[in-house]
Amino acid sequence: MEVVEPQSLKKLSYKSLKRSLDCFAPLHPTFPPPDPLSKKIRLSHKMKLEYGGIEPTSIKPQASKQDQGSSLSAPSDTLALPAPEDAQRGGIHNALAAVPVKEPRSNDFGPTKSSAVISAPGFTDRFSTSALMERVSSRWPRPDWHRPWKTYRVISGHLGWVRALAFDPSNTWFCSGSADRTIKIWDVASGQLKLTLTGHIEQVRGLAVSQRHTYMFSAGDDKMVKCWDLEQNKVIRSYHGHLSGVYCLALHPTLDIFFTGGRDSVCRAWDIRTKTQIFALTGHDNTVCSVFTRPTDPQVVTGSHDSTIKFWDLRHRGRTMSTLTHHKKSVRALALHPKQNVFASASADNIKKFSLPKGEFMHNMLSQQKTIINAMAVNEDGVLATAGDNGSMWFWDWKSGHNFQQAQTIVQPGSLDSEAGIYALSYDITGTRLVTCEADKTIKMWKEDETATPETHPLNFKPPKDIRRF
Repeated sequence: MEVVEPQSLKKLSYKSLKRSLDCFAPLHPTFPPPDPLSKKIRLSHKMKLEYGGIEPTSIKPQASKQDQGSSLSAPSDTLALPAPEDAQRGGIHNALAAVPVKEPRSNDFGPTKSSAVISAPGFTDRFSTSALMERVSSRWPRPDWHRPWKTYRVISGHLGWVRALAFDPSNTWFCSGSADRTIKIWDVASGQLKLTLTGHIEQVRGLAVSQRHTYMFSAGDDKMVKCWDLEQNKVIRSYHGHLSGVYCLALHPTLDIFFTGGRDSVCRAWDIRTKTQIFALTGHDNTVCSVFTRPTDPQVVTGSHDSTIKFWDLRHRGRTMSTLTHHKKSVRALALHPKQNVFASASADNIKKFSLPKGEFMHNMLSQQKTIINAMAVNEDGVLATAGDNGSMWFWDWKSGHNFQQAQTIVQPGSLDSEAGIYALSYDITGTRLVTCEADKTIKMWKEDETATPETHPLNFKPPKDIRRF
């Protein structure tokens, strides 16, 4: 057995210090100085690869008078590019010329012209043959011109944040739900208050008006879902089952069922007549905050705070058909196009378009609102409106994703600037008027500016260079 000689503490400390210097010396990660010879070889190799078929034309032997006369009489088969003025006064004289690989043959119609390009002395990088190349037009669709939108009416009456909105199918009135626990019905034409309904004990977060019955449905933070008979103006049914606040509500277009989603991470399907829960669509890991329905599969689409979008199959006991995981933040708003089989989803990271029924990703909108988007709606003219938590109101062209207008809501006098949030918005049945519900307790109505023309509001559109597939 080898005997280890004892070492002093000082010697061990020096050894440890030397090892540390070897491992962490400041000169350890630095590169060695460049070798001029290897750099020259590398540059010459690159120049040979890039400019192998190009020869310099600035240094030419002095031609005789006979050669000059013959050259003037013969037709030139090259295209000379003029040099810039600063180069003509004595600038750079290392211009390049493209040498034709093969001499073209003459045919019956006369001598053919060569495609060679010779640059005059002093030709710089600013004048290249790329100017002669044919420009390829962008494949991105050009947006349609839309008139800008403006506010034309402000309605006050609620005593709390206005959180929900729904239009009557006859387009004569609309209802709004608020944090003051009331539901108010307003006349569309005049903006006058027609009726106030009370019954919720917490703020109202979801509203829907049936096209097949004289019913209105409401949902709120009090876990209650109510059915109102608009002929009697009172609650006729209550639907119990949610374990926490209910955030969104949507009616099925062809069946007598509706869907609600809430903080219990479940989207529940209800039978309107029997008040029974048909399905509990489970699968989300966080609050279900947006839902819309369709007459064909997928009949139900939900968005959640877990940043996913789920398609549900009602024919097979409410199973999940597919899950879209393109977003990185909470999906707080969904909007189905009224004519196309396409829908848009809004999140704090991006606004994305998907095709139906398979849910294939189409493209992102070309700008980022950079705020939490609470609501979104699209009309038949292809105008998508998105409302942000900071009071920003952006209008987009649906086809191309171009943002053609950015508006900022103005808070009611006496309100704080921080109360400029927009919580809900909806187009009317015709799609010509837009109603927003805001945190300053007001309801604002928007319409197109009739005096605007393409000359006064030109379309400033630049197509994207690349198409992001995520």
